[in-house]
Amino acid sequence: MKYRKLGRTGLKVSEISLGSWLTYGNSVEKETAIRVIDKAYELGINSFDTANVYARGEAEKIVGEALRRYPRESYVLATKVFWPMGDGPNDRGLSRKHVFEQLHASLKRLQLDYVDIYYCHRYDKETPVEETLRTIDDLVRQGKVLYVGVSEWTAQQIQEALGVADRYLLDRIVVNQPQYNMFHRYIEKEVIPVCEQNGISQIVFSPLAQGVLTGKYKRGQALPAGSRAADPKANSFIQRLLNDEVLTKVEQLEKVAAELGITLSQLALAWVLRQPNVASALIGASRPEQVEENVKAVDVALSDDVLEKIEGILA
Repeated sequence: MKYRKLGRTGLKVSEISLGSWLTYGNSVEKETAIRVIDKAYELGINSFDTANVYARGEAEKIVGEALRRYPRESYVLATKVFWPMGDGPNDRGLSRKHVFEQLHASLKRLQLDYVDIYYCHRYDKETPVEETLRTIDDLVRQGKVLYVGVSEWTAQQIQEALGVADRYLLDRIVVNQPQYNMFHRYIEKEVIPVCEQNGISQIVFSPLAQGVLTGKYKRGQALPAGSRAADPKANSFIQRLLNDEVLTKVEQLEKVAAELGITLSQLALAWVLRQPNVASALIGASRPEQVEENVKAVDVALSDDVLEKIEGILA
């Protein structure tokens, strides 16, 4: 495994992180999830990601149980706050009340005293940014959060938060978690430049485009049994990618990977990691073997010629 610094901090995270969105507590059984986490840890992954809203807290419980057997200082754990966790008017968003209560609820489910990274899972238009950042700053000062992050915020929203933090001397954002893969590249235009200027890294989710960039989905063929696309509990985000235009590009990308002697997933992860502003690519895995395959991407260096060929296909 290789490691990269998170923004301008001294924290180092593995180039491959393991997440729990749409898997643990949902489509993946607890025992299997724990085996996957064990394999990731064994292979040098030190960065693990979850969120309060994943399976309404069940993912946090599973991740916490699996990591409890390892020294706390040996891994970096992130969770998040924003999405509804109840039916009440204050059971969502980034208000002081919701952030404070959800951080403590997450710590209880994880059975931990602190989280390494606490993400604002989306931007909250109904709550002043100052209120949110001041609350998280309080949690940082209490030792319950070590680093501040955001997920899927625009460049303008990130700049706003940085201005507020500097004005009131609050802890700054050091990491953003956006979606980023060969078919979803919006962060390249504005988000990455703003983050590079301000010492903020990306830990990106869905680097394999919900599994489309593994090559398992073929044009004109039935969905593989047991795949994410065939699972009604986990396939709501992948449907938009299962069309002939995308799958034709996937076929061409598979040929590029074959020429390099690697798998398509390794090509896709290496492509994401070509970005110096990306500290880590966040994978989801339902089997230990998937983790073993994906971590090999850290040893893949893509030449300019290969990157140019990939751009031609994606264009």
